[in-house]
Amino acid sequence: MAANKKNTKSKKDEQLQLLDLLRRVLPKIAPDPALAEQIYSACEAELRAKNQVDAFEKFCDRIELPDLEPKTLEEVKEHFTAGFGEADLDIVPDEETKAVNVDVSLPDGTQYHSRIPVRAVAPDAADEPEVSLKYVAFPVAMPGDKELVWALAKKENLTNEEAAIALTKIVDDFWASKTGQKLLRDRVERSFPEFISRVPAGLLADAGLKRHYKLPEAIKILRKSPTDI
Repeated sequence: MAANKKNTKSKKDEQLQLLDLLRRVLPKIAPDPALAEQIYSACEAELRAKNQVDAFEKFCDRIELPDLEPKTLEEVKEHFTAGFGEADLDIVPDEETKAVNVDVSLPDGTQYHSRIPVRAVAPDAADEPEVSLKYVAFPVAMPGDKELVWALAKKENLTNEEAAIALTKIVDDFWASKTGQKLLRDRVERSFPEFISRVPAGLLADAGLKRHYKLPEAIKILRKSPTDI
């Protein structure tokens, strides 16, 4: 389990480094800014799609399915609801093959499918207890209003730079998604406040980020105490 987590972290680091390299190199080999951005976006989308599929498969591998009883199926549904929020779920038991077919449709149009066989314990279970990474404070501010702080959080294994890169990508991905495009057509302002109030929590969680508050919190300036020098 620990080795898998280390490999996942290493993989994410490599992908971030690759995207950062592309961001710096593409303008040199593709003088047309629009073409360079298209190439970058295509590479980023492919990596993101692959990571999402891998994460979904790992999520399904951790689901325990001892039988196909209604109570067990309800527990499976609760796991998916907790993991994917407002996604449309279709969980269909197959008595003949002793498995359930799972279809997940996310609000942005992304769809996943998996088949979970009846099993007592998830295949990835190990004797070593799973280490749960904690979230730590990750306050951010916009360049034009540095005194307005957004109280976000990041997984403790992410550096501030990695978290900032991930957040920037999520902002771009959100507005480029079907949901984001619909909001823009509905004349919703493309701004960070609108983004942070509407972005799905799962999209942030996939990158190791978390939204503490949907509304901004201004920095509190303390009054100077008479005893302060």
